[in-house]
Amino acid sequence: MSLPARVIEPEILDLASSADAAANLADIVRINRWFGGYRVIRQSFACMNPPERFSVLDVGAASGDNGRAIREAFPGACVTSLDHQLRNLTLADASRVVGDAFALPFAPASFDYVFCSLFLHHFEDSAVVELLRAFARTARRGVVATDLERHAVAAGFLPATRILFGWRAITLHDGPISVRAAFKAGELRELARRAGLAGAEVRRHLPWFRISLTAAIR
Repeated sequence: MSLPARVIEPEILDLASSADAAANLADIVRINRWFGGYRVIRQSFACMNPPERFSVLDVGAASGDNGRAIREAFPGACVTSLDHQLRNLTLADASRVVGDAFALPFAPASFDYVFCSLFLHHFEDSAVVELLRAFARTARRGVVATDLERHAVAAGFLPATRILFGWRAITLHDGPISVRAAFKAGELRELARRAGLAGAEVRRHLPWFRISLTAAIR
């Protein structure tokens, strides 16, 4: 079941109180744990054949749960969490940076991998191209991005399961909006091409309705 072209609408997480934001981030952790988010991240990094020890910049890291999932799967990984909101990083582990993804405060090739999850869909296509170019400049080995797939089943999942899982109000509002702003695999592949990520691989991950982008830096 297809949805129309990407539609980016305002989400309310950034305007929420600290308590409501924390509750929403807890919901996102549950979604990642139970519905494929961490699995897709593990598979994506495995596709990159990383060395035993490597560094990762997690852009838009929020609570840092994805960084913890990376370290659990790859104990030699050293993850730095970057987010534009300090309050989002309070639960992230020690290496934390408040910063702007469009003006990364790092020298070129500062990390082995630059990674983001559930982040790119917040931005218009031209901004996604800009972000991917910046990620490629900051990475030595590769860029890894995971996100939602724009699909009617994914858009309806949270409302359909709200009673069963007790999703918070922000989650129920922002989740379907995120799906409508998300990508088809071919769209993300084209954006990677425009960003100069030669040979980028974009994969669908079912039944989770996630997509992943992996691109080695050549």
